[in-house]
Amino acid sequence: MAPKSRTVGVPPKSKTFKDKSKPTDVRLSNIQAAKAVSDAIRTSLGPRGMDKMIQAGNGEVSITNDGATILKQMNVLHPAAKMLVELSRAQDVEAGDGTTSVVVIAGALLEACEKLLQKGLHPTAISDSFQRCSNKAVEILTQMSTPIELKDRDTLIKSASTSLNSKVVSQQSSLLAPIAVDAVLKVTEPGKEASVDLKNIKVIQSLGGTVEDTELVQGLVFTSRSAGTNAPKRIEKAKIGLIQFCISAPKTDMDHNVIVSDYAAMDRVLKEERSYILNIVKQIKKAGCNVLLVQKSILRDAVSDLAQHFLDKIKCLVVKDVEREDIEFVCKSLHCRPIASLDHFTAENLSSADLVEEVASGTNKFVKITGIQNQGRTVSIICRGSNKLVLEEAARSLHDALCVVRCLVKKRAQIVGGGAPEIEMALQLAALAQTVEGVDAYCYRAFADALEVIPSTLAENAGLNPIATVTELRNRHAQGEKTAGINVRKGAITDILAENVVQPLLVSTSAITLATETIRSILKIDDIINTMS
Repeated sequence: MAPKSRTVGVPPKSKTFKDKSKPTDVRLSNIQAAKAVSDAIRTSLGPRGMDKMIQAGNGEVSITNDGATILKQMNVLHPAAKMLVELSRAQDVEAGDGTTSVVVIAGALLEACEKLLQKGLHPTAISDSFQRCSNKAVEILTQMSTPIELKDRDTLIKSASTSLNSKVVSQQSSLLAPIAVDAVLKVTEPGKEASVDLKNIKVIQSLGGTVEDTELVQGLVFTSRSAGTNAPKRIEKAKIGLIQFCISAPKTDMDHNVIVSDYAAMDRVLKEERSYILNIVKQIKKAGCNVLLVQKSILRDAVSDLAQHFLDKIKCLVVKDVEREDIEFVCKSLHCRPIASLDHFTAENLSSADLVEEVASGTNKFVKITGIQNQGRTVSIICRGSNKLVLEEAARSLHDALCVVRCLVKKRAQIVGGGAPEIEMALQLAALAQTVEGVDAYCYRAFADALEVIPSTLAENAGLNPIATVTELRNRHAQGEKTAGINVRKGAITDILAENVVQPLLVSTSAITLATETIRSILKIDDIINTMS
């Protein structure tokens, strides 16, 4: 009888890489998470956008509709959603404005990707096609733009006003916009327009008064009041010295005590201290200095009571505790170098100013230095507000306006706002989709449709019918009215250029470019791996 044949146990084929659903699920999860972030701040877009009240863990409350600020303080856990937070931050660094728009555009593009993936298109094909769309969209924007001159101050003010119109302080845009323009033009070096540093503009927040009291100071402002009770509060033709050493009794490097047992030794210690401080004050008087700025010291008092008494006698105004990070700004403004030792405290190391005075501003007192000789390219802005929330939002809005003017200085071209550029891009890309073949035709069409989210959201936030508004806007652009946009004040489609709603070209181009780059990154991810550490 033949033995029964039995099958030898063959190990089952490995199922690795057979599971095709996992990359799809990961991609879908990433898209949904990122879309949730986009939807959260979509209502904040435009001049009729809503504000968000942000409550921090420590009970701090802030009110804002600035996309970058909202996302920075939002507690986001999903890694793909964090990419949209980084996208908003990148737009804030690159352009300073359009931080909400860039996230809304990214959310709409992700929705378009989701539909294309469901049709069976490959993520890499969509990604490459979107990159070509982005390049074409930037070309369309550049063709739409109109060049401007830096001498044309009115045009710069219009762009800054448009940026401020979507903020809480929109009523004060006529005051804040000229301040922003003048500040940026003051710090712009001829021939180095591409590298405007906003650190040369110091925005000081002062509680009290209203936003209308905000002022631009062509000089230096110190937030601390002058030291000393009998010291002068106003000095004309000032000689200013910036010192980095302390005018107080020296201390040992190591922390130890000196025990003085008898009165004679104690008198000797006090006498030595007195003569040491007197020597420093005499040197200050000899140099002709009558305004002294002292860097903050963490080891001991920058100016002792005895030193302050002597300085009051020689009629010298003292500003103590100048922060270490402010030293560079002060040096640039006064066109001087900080004096690190008494030996270098000479008349040639001092700088001159027409007026130094202590002024009251709300509940605070400031020391203001104006009429500085050979002043560097720096400027100070005192921002006022009736309460902390309004003050912080005013400072943020002012920063956005400064960034808008900086964009125009960097790239001297502007385009109309009110959803006009997005509709124009959508129409031209849709027309281009008819001329290309294969996957590109689908992707171009989807990209064009996604761009309509901006005018649609603008209309929705303004209480208009989004479908009817976007349809009419598309129709007007198809007839060749390239400057037709959504006028939220009148609730109709009008020539938006006549309404002075303009924005820098750089804001729109960077929004499209950065949003597309982020979408491409999210599309390329097919797995999320957790590490051990």
